[in-house]
Amino acid sequence: MTTFTHVETARRAAAGLLALLVPALAVAAAAAGAACRTYGLERKLPPSRAEFLGQVGYIITKAERKIFLELPDADRDDFIEEFWKRRDPDPDTAVNEYRLEYEDRVRRAGAMFHGEGRAGWLTDRGRIYILFGPPSERQTYPMDAAGFCREVWYYGSFPVLFIDEHCQGNFALRAINLEHLQELNIAQGRFQKTFDQAKRFFDYEVSMLKTAASAGVFEGKVFVDIPYNTIWFNFKDGRLLTSFDVRLELSDESGAAVWRNEASFPLSLAEEELTRNRKGRFRMEFPLRIDKDPDRLIGRKLRLDVSVRSETEGEALKKAVEFRLKT
Repeated sequence: MTTFTHVETARRAAAGLLALLVPALAVAAAAAGAACRTYGLERKLPPSRAEFLGQVGYIITKAERKIFLELPDADRDDFIEEFWKRRDPDPDTAVNEYRLEYEDRVRRAGAMFHGEGRAGWLTDRGRIYILFGPPSERQTYPMDAAGFCREVWYYGSFPVLFIDEHCQGNFALRAINLEHLQELNIAQGRFQKTFDQAKRFFDYEVSMLKTAASAGVFEGKVFVDIPYNTIWFNFKDGRLLTSFDVRLELSDESGAAVWRNEASFPLSLAEEELTRNRKGRFRMEFPLRIDKDPDRLIGRKLRLDVSVRSETEGEALKKAVEFRLKT
């Protein structure tokens, strides 16, 4: 039987903890990087786009939000129409009741709760009003012994409590207990599931890798990666089939194109292959070569416009991604 000293036990425990922490820190770093990139994209949105994204913040999914931010601005109107179409409870009629009701609640929240130093639909009371509608009963309480003002909204027998700690009109949502908080979160989650999940957006990631750089020539690779779990397939002769048409154009700060490429990528899988690769990605690779004065582009901001059309879905998803060439 092997016996460990306290020092050896502590050393092994520390090694085990480090083995757990390293991948966890890597994941956290990647998440932080993605969050910074998302924040940067949000800051560049035109005011009307930022307003749309803010107003639908309670119902838009993370995948939809990411796609909206990465789209070229010219394609965002189509996204918005598709966003609401996916939530239409009766697409056979000309009226989208869900959209009308949601936008009406946003307007009403903006009018009723505008005095808190931000748009009314961004306040806690505005959020609850938008998600649940007007309460069946609303009770207001002036300053209590602790110096707080309160509002209690009732939806049937379900209470929602707001506290204004300084009685200045700034009401914050307060959970009565953990169970109450969980119920609120579940109720809000339902609003992100009011549309047909089968109509999901397919998505992809774009990355660039430098392979060589010398006087007068820059070489690299561009990768377009599509998660397998977002791909729709046709089924034929026991195989899952689709293909992707991809177009790329890299342009400088003036908008002049410095590189273009396009190709089609067929994809054929057996069902067991798809099962094994469900958490993986289908990678499409393009050789990148810039041989017309690449030195002037080093360190400058370049824009890569990407269009990926899925044969199965029939629609192209476009993105605009910014890169800087490095020496």
